[in-house]
Amino acid sequence: MTIDSDGFAAPAALVEHARRFQAEGGTPVTPRVAATVLLLRPTDDDFEVYVIRRVAAMTFGGMYAFPGGGVDRSDSEAHLDWAGPAPTEWAGRLGVTPDAAQAVVCAAAREVFEEAGVLLAGPDRATVVGDVSGDDWEAARQDLEGRRLGFAALLAERQLTLRSDLLLPWSRWITPEFEPRRFDTYFFVALLPAGQRTRDVSGEADHTLWIRPADALARAQAGELTMLPPTMVTLAQVAAAGDLAGVARAAAERDAATPITPRLDLPPNGEPRFVLG
Repeated sequence: MTIDSDGFAAPAALVEHARRFQAEGGTPVTPRVAATVLLLRPTDDDFEVYVIRRVAAMTFGGMYAFPGGGVDRSDSEAHLDWAGPAPTEWAGRLGVTPDAAQAVVCAAAREVFEEAGVLLAGPDRATVVGDVSGDDWEAARQDLEGRRLGFAALLAERQLTLRSDLLLPWSRWITPEFEPRRFDTYFFVALLPAGQRTRDVSGEADHTLWIRPADALARAQAGELTMLPPTMVTLAQVAAAGDLAGVARAAAERDAATPITPRLDLPPNGEPRFVLG
């Protein structure tokens, strides 16, 4: 699949699905709010992004994506130590209420710990916890993933502060209206904290990969890695930033509040195409 600044060609199966939805006068389902995180790390002369392949039984099974998932009720009800921009400031960046902004940021941090074993928190507002791959941390991660422990409770037990400043907002995507499962997903970028390492710990993934964004995009376009358009578009944007400093500069200028909802264009003459807007 080749994606340009305007959009991308629509697969035949999705075109048929969309036509049927329109013909039957279907009602769009309400999208579930979600968050996903592009974990980045430096290499000798470039940088890499962490991607996971969803297991076949999952939503978007077989697709390579970034760690992430839906916002839970516990994310909006969490009372936790917080460093970085306040929820009111996040609200402005994300285009939602402060409570909703806190929930999205908490979900991003929680999901990246659940799915990649990386914890964006520290003992104070200026530091980040080190290696969290020990057995005690893994037991806590499993309790969090199994919803036997809340994210706020985990941080409180360890006397840790959520480092919201380590998350940089990037974009917001909403699934097309004709899809039966829809998500309103906020994309973030984050640098892998020093002393931590990603681990293939999620039961929702069957393969993980550190790869240069440009290489991941090239392999997706060649059909070697299966990805959804938001993943491919985001990889292209991050790769275009040049380096990690460029990614941070780009994130500061990006609009992460206005959603991108691919719209299917069905011209009477010509190929069906998804238009980004």
